[in-house]
Amino acid sequence: MRVRVTFSKQGALRYTGHLDLHKILERSIRRAELPLAYSQGYHPQPKLNLAAALPLGFASRAEVMDIWLNEAVEDVIPALQAHVPPGLTILDAMPVDEREPSLQTQVIAAEYRIEITDTDYWRRLEPVEGSGLNEKIASVMESESIPRERRGKKYDLRPLIEVLTRLSGRDGLFMRLTAREGATGRPEEVLDVLEIPLEATRIERTRLIFEG
Repeated sequence: MRVRVTFSKQGALRYTGHLDLHKILERSIRRAELPLAYSQGYHPQPKLNLAAALPLGFASRAEVMDIWLNEAVEDVIPALQAHVPPGLTILDAMPVDEREPSLQTQVIAAEYRIEITDTDYWRRLEPVEGSGLNEKIASVMESESIPRERRGKKYDLRPLIEVLTRLSGRDGLFMRLTAREGATGRPEEVLDVLEIPLEATRIERTRLIFEG
């Protein structure tokens, strides 16, 4: 039985890395006494698959993982919720076709909400209400190309930005960025182009978008 679980990651868990999160989830599944399936071979591994790594420090309300169970289980949500740490909330659990491709290959985009938390930065950015940030956003979206470099490799950020808009009032930004293998948009890269310091923001992934 393959079960797709959606969960949120908030609070102190924002500072838990991808590999540690994987271990936490595996341990929680075992403690919940769910019949977790393992791979074959000399070194069996738990059949647990996370859709997309979440950068350290980011919150999320839309993380997705698949777990394989040796038998059908009805009450996955309450069983798992009782054993996950604070800051992790199980939102949904539903069976999916065992023959589906891996989650990582199905993710095509991700949406983010960026709250600009530094009020002093707002004053420096926008001496006239709405002027500075709106102009920067327009400049990014009207650009044909935004050359960048990450880990010594050059790439074009512009085609990775599907949507970039301002949230109502002075809350911050909404982004939809591509999330394909080898072509993944990163919110911190967009913020850098906008000249918004990462430390002046709080970033939350709000949705993962899958093929189909």
